[in-house]
Amino acid sequence: MRSKSSTNDRATTSRPAPGLGSKDEFLTAARCLEIHRLMVRARVMEERLIKMSKSGEGYFWIGGPGEEAFNACLGLQIKCGQGPAYDFLHLHYRNSATLLALGMPMLECVRQMAMARTDTHSLGRNFPSHFAKKEWNVVPISSVIGIQWVKAPGTAHVQKRLGGDGITIVVGGDAGTAEGDFSSCLIWSTRPGDRLPVLMIVMNNGYGISTAHSSQHSCAAVIDRAAPFGIPGEVVDGNDPIPSWFAIRRAMQHCRTTREPFMLEAKVSRLYGHSSSSGAPRAGEPDCIALLEDRLLNARIIDRPGFDAIHAEAQAEMDAAVAQAVREPKPLPEDVDRFVYAPSPVDQVYPGDYTGLP
Repeated sequence: MRSKSSTNDRATTSRPAPGLGSKDEFLTAARCLEIHRLMVRARVMEERLIKMSKSGEGYFWIGGPGEEAFNACLGLQIKCGQGPAYDFLHLHYRNSATLLALGMPMLECVRQMAMARTDTHSLGRNFPSHFAKKEWNVVPISSVIGIQWVKAPGTAHVQKRLGGDGITIVVGGDAGTAEGDFSSCLIWSTRPGDRLPVLMIVMNNGYGISTAHSSQHSCAAVIDRAAPFGIPGEVVDGNDPIPSWFAIRRAMQHCRTTREPFMLEAKVSRLYGHSSSSGAPRAGEPDCIALLEDRLLNARIIDRPGFDAIHAEAQAEMDAAVAQAVREPKPLPEDVDRFVYAPSPVDQVYPGDYTGLP
């Protein structure tokens, strides 16, 4: 015969968990589901972009499958807006989940892939995932490896001078830290008397195209390179949204309150190769979405039909975005030089938008 207390214990343990994590780092069920939905939307979008690159609807793909957990957590915690009072974002081409978390519709990314003139980031003239959004302080993403590192101290210097708690966030891959621009970022963010609020994020997927990180870097962790400059750092499992969320929060808090730099190194997976040029194969690495879904199921926060509905919703959004983007007009020949230079009221040669030689 069961005692009353044992029956109550069983009833308690059968209830859905209120969230995931430990006592010190705990995310509510609602937050976990929000992150999961963003991760799924980003993955569905990336997988469809790969198909577009193979079908002729686009000609090149590069993106961030495997980095969705960390990037979604990053996007949800950014102080988004325009101007030095908000966070400046110097991102790289694997940050699509970050932009989705900020509120970007899938359609905006698909327009770049389809080279549509309606592409708000580049007028259909740049690679996919090369975002530029002035109203969100997203500095134009370049294909040139590492140049975002050397630009980041510039926006951080303005933020330090004007006050407030806006910070500069710069993101790059582990291989790109071999560039001199990365060292320049360390130097210019830590000059005596002028240390800057730069949050440096290294997404370490273990490879630089086809070269293993372990064969190129002598340091055990990339954050070890920040130590001589007095920059604190932390390595986090970027495949797990719970520690990622809190590592990002701690790093942002440090930069906002001390007005000094911090470095995060996120260990992530690379699931579809470097780009479509490398064939975009599915690598046998941990999948952050599958890992999170197992935990959500075990905690009874959601069931399998619930997951199916989320995936179907993301797929429907993507299908609609592709159907619209491929019908939209392409850039015109005269668009080649548009917006190459910013209009300047003091420029006597090109006082307006630069559209070519006079």
